[in-house]
Amino acid sequence: MAQRVLTGYRPTGKLHLGHLHGNLLRMIELQEQAECFFFIADWHALTTDYQDPSRLRTYTEEMVLDWLAAGLDPQKVALYRQSDLPEVAEFQLYLSMITPLGWLERVPSFKEQQEQLRGREIATHGFLGYPVLQAADILIVRADSVPVGEDQLPHLELTREIVRRFNYLYGETFAEPQSLLSPSPRIPGTDGRKMSKSYGNHISLADPPEEIRRKVLSMVTDPARRTRKDPGDPEKCSVFELHKVYNPDRLEEIAGNCRSAGWGCVECKEVLAERISGSLQSFRKRRRELEEVPGIAWKVLEDGLRRTRPLAKEVLAEVRRRMGVD
Repeated sequence: MAQRVLTGYRPTGKLHLGHLHGNLLRMIELQEQAECFFFIADWHALTTDYQDPSRLRTYTEEMVLDWLAAGLDPQKVALYRQSDLPEVAEFQLYLSMITPLGWLERVPSFKEQQEQLRGREIATHGFLGYPVLQAADILIVRADSVPVGEDQLPHLELTREIVRRFNYLYGETFAEPQSLLSPSPRIPGTDGRKMSKSYGNHISLADPPEEIRRKVLSMVTDPARRTRKDPGDPEKCSVFELHKVYNPDRLEEIAGNCRSAGWGCVECKEVLAERISGSLQSFRKRRRELEEVPGIAWKVLEDGLRRTRPLAKEVLAEVRRRMGVD
């Protein structure tokens, strides 16, 4: 097991089921097994949302509340905001000096994001260079491991390449961080695509039961089921994909009722909505309690920064010494 783990979330508002199963449950497990640093990646958010940062502070607070309500313990992990750690920005500057332009241009998400976010001007220095900022985030705390999905592996490999180049130029300084691949299933949104706020197809962890029910009832299903009597194929249905996560003990029953038209899609969705809502009951209760504590999110971030900054200063001092600017 890794000795030191780092991961970060861009503050885009309240977390949803995709976040929960994609990384958050893993983070909660890791806090019992390793020294963990989890940060709010607000500088990363600005690489695509710099034109309207008006909600950034609110989103940051909401994300911390979601983390705490889900089970992250600030006594066990260091939670901090990226922009409160200026050492990261200075470190990124140094790393950018040694990172070839071609390395950044070949990162798959560079062109993918430009396609997905048409209408936004993101062909900027900050967007092109955000993998270098990501490398600085990881190395500033000397993280051994980084929890990632498969789509993030090219970014982590770029960090490893930067490490190798730094060590070659200035002597052995950093170990290459390893990936902790998430074993989580793909969480579909209400339209069948991957759950994402940018698609508007998400179910938030803080949604009340009636809102969860409304969203689940709107989910797309097997297009072959035009009427209540038509049999369906559960493997072509995004609702069934969520049943695999929330009703693994009833999959045979659910699939059988779909194939035989024993259930209509509404009945199938009602079962799912009830299970999702029930699983989030304690989360909602805990989050309401946290909302009643003034400034708790900012206190947690302040405490996490206090624990992180001495390590960041130590790393940056070593970098400056090796690069001749101490």
